[in-house]
Amino acid sequence: MKKRLCRLLPLLCAAVLTLGLLSGCGAQKKLQKVTVSEVTHSVFYAPQYAAIHLGFFEEEGLELELSNGQGADKVMTAVLSGSVDIGFAGPEACIYVYNEGKEDYMQVFAQMTQRDGAFILAREPDEAFTWDKLKGKSLLPGRKGGVPYMTLEYVVKQHGLTPGVDVIFDDSIQFSAMAGAFTSGTGDYVALFEPTASALEMEGAGYIVASVGAESGEIPYTAYFAQKSFLEKNEKLIQKFTGAIAKGLTWVQEHTAAEIAKVIQPAFPDTDLKTLETVIQNYKDIDAWCTTPVMKEEAFEKLQTVMQEAGELEKTAPFTQIVDNSFAEKTEK
Repeated sequence: MKKRLCRLLPLLCAAVLTLGLLSGCGAQKKLQKVTVSEVTHSVFYAPQYAAIHLGFFEEEGLELELSNGQGADKVMTAVLSGSVDIGFAGPEACIYVYNEGKEDYMQVFAQMTQRDGAFILAREPDEAFTWDKLKGKSLLPGRKGGVPYMTLEYVVKQHGLTPGVDVIFDDSIQFSAMAGAFTSGTGDYVALFEPTASALEMEGAGYIVASVGAESGEIPYTAYFAQKSFLEKNEKLIQKFTGAIAKGLTWVQEHTAAEIAKVIQPAFPDTDLKTLETVIQNYKDIDAWCTTPVMKEEAFEKLQTVMQEAGELEKTAPFTQIVDNSFAEKTEK
């Protein structure tokens, strides 16, 4: 009997150990769900998709549920209604909400893009393009009041041109229809985001001649935000989320366009690798992505200047109220 127990003991111990390991693995796989509404689905947000497909959110113990808000206003509505936890759009939406006097206003806690992501396309190649060539021409700028429109206005003014006087801003075309309108003959120039800009160039239907972001300088273009009360109640979740974003930002800085394209392609199954690589390189060339999720106060104030000059902002909002850098700053340590 004793001999039989001696023989069985190692087997029982092994079984207990295996069960312990399995239960441990099961515990590790239990992730905390977080819901995010993004303003649009774009390669412009490559660090986010890199973080998703490289498992950075899982490393932080999070399960990310991502939805396409199709516009900053709709993203903000989703966050305000509580249908999602976090919004991902331009910080201008947070400024508008704060200025409305809401007690539980929005706070930005992590930034991703630091420049405008639009490119100017002409009908013919023009390696010697200068902004004064827009004079007397028609330009498709997007929706009036949107940050892409306002930033383009700002850049045009910086080059000594007056929108509506020296260059026609034809804002009668919806953002989603601008590429089709341009290829059909509307406008002399068009402002398009990637991958649409590169796709038109590959088709010979338009040619990239300038970057709006390269001209505008650093502006906090896209960032993550949530209601103040949500940040206060979910500090650990927000810190983990910011950590995953920080890893994504670092990873794209350290890898080539080709390497990034391969990782994020599952997020863009209808876009071939060559186009993705071209698009990513275009964004790398203009330094579109932040190196850390920390938002700079001077960049935030520049955004408000752009909004004021466009006539869309009567009163500025305090940086210290709109932006909470505490989570992002911890990722730098």
